[in-house]
Amino acid sequence: MIDIGVNLTNDQFKTDLERVLEKAFATDMQAMVLTGTDLQSSKASVHICESFSTQYPEKLFSTAGLHPHDAKDWNQGVANQLAELLKHPSVVAVGETGLDFNRDYSPRDMQIKAFEGQLELAASTGLPLFLHERDAFNTQIDILHSHRDQFEKAVIHCFTSDKTALFAYLDLDLHIGITGWVCDERRGAELAALVPNIPLDRIMVETDAPFLLPRNMTPKPKSRRNEPAYLTWVIQKIAECYAIEQEQVSQLSTANARAFFNLGQKNP
Repeated sequence: MIDIGVNLTNDQFKTDLERVLEKAFATDMQAMVLTGTDLQSSKASVHICESFSTQYPEKLFSTAGLHPHDAKDWNQGVANQLAELLKHPSVVAVGETGLDFNRDYSPRDMQIKAFEGQLELAASTGLPLFLHERDAFNTQIDILHSHRDQFEKAVIHCFTSDKTALFAYLDLDLHIGITGWVCDERRGAELAALVPNIPLDRIMVETDAPFLLPRNMTPKPKSRRNEPAYLTWVIQKIAECYAIEQEQVSQLSTANARAFFNLGQKNP
């Protein structure tokens, strides 16, 4: 397994990060991609990768970017710092970036400016994009269309949208990241029904820990905190959606992630 989206810099992991990593790699976890959402968390993610590089060689990687919630902070100085950070060997994608018109924590014009700036960083570095989108599909797809020849690869992280959005992203040759949202029998039923439409060479899996604890876990953990060790429950649900073996989903999603993030083919 490869968890392509885990927020290990979140305060919920402050006191037991080493145990969380040990627990995850005690499963068949091969690698994790830590999520950077602003300069601080991007730098902190890289620091975690460096700190545990001896203990877990070639297993911890990171993204670096500015989330749309923080797009109000975008300026040339931020762009320059991200450009430097993207040169780090542990950094394998630009993001988390995109648009979020659901909460509008940053003005929409600033979200678009920061998004387009990070599209330029992806074009100049050749790194793939780690994308966020919520209630901003029409604007985001238009921007992606206009820049599609400038970046090589992109993944829609934590996809939870509808059939129209899914097919539009697939038409742009984007990858799709699926989280524990698909395990939620209350609000994830529509997503579960859509999963079989995702080509098996385009799907990747993620926990988005500490968020989105899979609701299909048995027994349920005492804590509501999600962990990368729980990725297997997401894979189990995806396998049910495709009506295929869990091992097949694990192997294919792992191969997809290795190729997408250029992680090489090393064994755990």
